[in-house]
Amino acid sequence: MDVFLYQATIFLVAMVIAVPLASRMGLGSVLGYLMAGVMIGPVLGLMGSDETQSLQHVAEFGVVMMLFIIGLELDPRALWDMRHKLLGLGGLQITLTTAAVWVLFSQWGYAWSIALAVGLIFALSSTAIVLQTLDEKGLMQTPGGRSTFSVLLMQDIAVIPMLALLPLLALPIVPEIAADGSISLGGHHDDHHATLSIVEGLPSWGVTLVTIGVVGGVILAGIYLVRPMFRFIDKAGLREMYTALALLIVVGIGFLMMLVGLSAALGTFLAGVVLANSEFRHELESDLEPFKGLLLGIFFITVGAQIDFPTLFQDPLNILGLTLSVIAIKMVILFILGRAFGLRGRDQWLFALALAQAGEFGFVLISFALQTNVLPTDLSETLLLVVALSMLITPLLFILYELLSARMQDADEDHEPDEIDELGPVIIAGIGRFGQIVNRLVRASGFKTVVLDRNLETIETMRRFGVRAYVGDPTRPDLLRAAGLKDAKVLVIALDDPASALRLVKHARKERPDLHIIARATDRPTVFKLFQAGANDIVREMFDSSLRAGRYVLENMGLTEYEAAMAEEAFYHHDRDAVRELALLWREDIPGSQNKPYIDKAMELEAELQTVLTAQIGKDP
Repeated sequence: MDVFLYQATIFLVAMVIAVPLASRMGLGSVLGYLMAGVMIGPVLGLMGSDETQSLQHVAEFGVVMMLFIIGLELDPRALWDMRHKLLGLGGLQITLTTAAVWVLFSQWGYAWSIALAVGLIFALSSTAIVLQTLDEKGLMQTPGGRSTFSVLLMQDIAVIPMLALLPLLALPIVPEIAADGSISLGGHHDDHHATLSIVEGLPSWGVTLVTIGVVGGVILAGIYLVRPMFRFIDKAGLREMYTALALLIVVGIGFLMMLVGLSAALGTFLAGVVLANSEFRHELESDLEPFKGLLLGIFFITVGAQIDFPTLFQDPLNILGLTLSVIAIKMVILFILGRAFGLRGRDQWLFALALAQAGEFGFVLISFALQTNVLPTDLSETLLLVVALSMLITPLLFILYELLSARMQDADEDHEPDEIDELGPVIIAGIGRFGQIVNRLVRASGFKTVVLDRNLETIETMRRFGVRAYVGDPTRPDLLRAAGLKDAKVLVIALDDPASALRLVKHARKERPDLHIIARATDRPTVFKLFQAGANDIVREMFDSSLRAGRYVLENMGLTEYEAAMAEEAFYHHDRDAVRELALLWREDIPGSQNKPYIDKAMELEAELQTVLTAQIGKDP
């Protein structure tokens, strides 16, 4: 118990110090976790390798939970739609990377079986780090993010045949003579980590039948058993039982998959997809999210703690050179494959940089290859170090992506902008969900619009519905002039990138001081920036829908529909005026919580709002 409390204290202290620091520096939480592991392991020596490895087996369930939650968010039809990327993009990535590393190690003098095993190990990428970082940075739903996820999923599937193939590559066993004269047949055995198996000793057809049966059982249980289980739990009236059931589903399915030699992460992902359309999906997500985050954090810390710096310092040039070579080889292959499968610009770079590292399943394959006498001990130690270092470098690759992305045009800007042959008094920059509604309302009311968007796929979709729209970057001065900026009456800026929107407002206001500019904003700081840049009307994305929800609350608290509507109207006008007043006091270089004039004015306006609303509905505060 004392040892457990000591380990827990060390890990939690490292987390709460390193991770917030890394996040505030813009490095991301994953790099914070990895650096925390480096500090408590190799640097300070607070955790030994045995303790770290034991804890890692538990922490790996963070990866399992992450894939289960991703499965919950993925409709089965969406998974079917991904089949081409799974088999084509994912399969080619694994095949080409394995072949390239195989050739490289063969050139360095290693036996073909060793070179092939190393190729299989380095063909995998880090599901945990990449998906966590994509989610943090909001890149999961981009074309590059979805392609990255497809490849990671294919890699998780490929681990199973890789584990089956490795024993066939075993080196000849050379007898070893011990100091006492006894003879050992070599090889490596690890009884401590031996796992239960219900397929061991079965013929191949038996293994196949049992595996299919277990997978089918998981799917049927997800469809027919989960709902009765939730109803049974609900009758107990205990909130913690929901959490217990969520953990039982994940741990139980993971255990079943391991019994038949499958990946626990893959099995729980499949279960998540089955439950994606269930009414309990959000309940499961909210119950598992805290465990997922904590276990993933511990997993990343254990990766950092296992970096063998003494081995690294013995031969730093060769080990770092090998690490960078693997990253470079994978990046080139991924970049070419991304291009071949239609990725361009930022998405192509995201795909190439996100998957360029080795992955956590590499630790599993190296350990298994060592036990089955596929790899010699000295090479396996080097490979473990290379895998860990490449994972440590991954957050830096994402930072490189952000630097490249900031200097890069979107992939769709590779297309020549359309020739604009029809002008109108209203220019709409951006035709996503926000811009579509604006365009429909204005055109249905009998006014012509000129729609600009840099995304070719979006424009083509709009054209299929009869919407006249043009491909091009709305922030380009020449395209704006071609769209009729000189004679337009209204410019609607519906871009989802705040920096591009701000740049467009400044340019349009400079060119046309009399133009009425309506801009989309995501939050108050963006509102203040757009107001200071010269926008006339600024629409916060969630503001109107939030007001409507508040009006429904008032109606259900006893106000009449008229009283609630009047309160909503009063709030709208007061907030609109308040934002303008606060924008004059807001400063980008001073956080709002430290800007005293801004805080004083905000509190004054809030008190004024309460007075206005209570007077409006005829109730005392």
